[in-house]
Amino acid sequence: MTDARSEHAPQVAPTSLRIHANGLDLHVLAWEPPASVARRVRVPVCVLLHGYMDSAASFDEIAPSLAHAGFRVMAPDQRGFGDSGRVADGGYYHFPDYVFDVADLVDAVSPDAPVFLVGHSMGGNVAALYAGTLPERVAMLALLEGVGPPDFPDELAPVRTRAWIEGVRKARLRDERPITLEEAARRLGSNHPYVDRALIARRAEQLTRPVSDVSEASEVSGDSEASGARLRAWRFDPRHRTTSPYAFSVARWRAHAARISAPTLVVGGGPTGYHPPDEAERIAVIERARLVELPGAGHMMHWTQPAALVRELLAFVDAADAHGG
Repeated sequence: MTDARSEHAPQVAPTSLRIHANGLDLHVLAWEPPASVARRVRVPVCVLLHGYMDSAASFDEIAPSLAHAGFRVMAPDQRGFGDSGRVADGGYYHFPDYVFDVADLVDAVSPDAPVFLVGHSMGGNVAALYAGTLPERVAMLALLEGVGPPDFPDELAPVRTRAWIEGVRKARLRDERPITLEEAARRLGSNHPYVDRALIARRAEQLTRPVSDVSEASEVSGDSEASGARLRAWRFDPRHRTTSPYAFSVARWRAHAARISAPTLVVGGGPTGYHPPDEAERIAVIERARLVELPGAGHMMHWTQPAALVRELLAFVDAADAHGG
């Protein structure tokens, strides 16, 4: 189900940056266009927003190709994920926070020009909300299965709020148990059964970090000498595993989507991807949107079919450039 890396881009390691946004330090990976690239895109900066329980590093199969096309590619670990800052005790992660983060990030990396904004899944939801909030700051928008989760009725609000309180309390009391890299890969594989196992192993390494506290690791493994090097911890704040008190509202999402002025590409992953039942209606709200499908890609299309995804993104850029945006 996987395809080759993009045909054009050398796999160059990105630069790691720290950018202060909305009160937190965000870890950002930057892929710069090579000096030899003759093509100059109309929009100089591309911002990539990852999805839930993912990180900027997993854009490594598409970001070099976008940089080779002429973009300065910036991919943040969103708050509480990867190596970005976590909210303080007493705080939580709400979608307006992510939107504010993107607002500060875009102003930092492209203060004088709108950007090409690409979001996957949760990151696509954030991208759509941002593009509707500040439409003048987005020149082109791509939503990779990112038109939001199922709608939840307001009647569920009390149930969700209780689940949120109980979940956060449990997260405060329970330390994250260190795991082996093999266990991390097994868990990822169970969540993404259509993704190649070799790629899952690489993603498991990117999405975890070595346990630095050897005494903590030895409590689990019983091996004080080797366990610190072997055991890993997930790179996300455990509060991300809890239920948000605020359910997704299609009505609110549509209000933002109706204000999006940029040409918009919605990319679906085919039958094994995620498609809300009212997907067509949601897309129709965006005035300049069109949908393409990558059959067989599934939800994690930037993992499974990066070259095909890059081709669609660059064809979209070419079409937008030809029509003047």
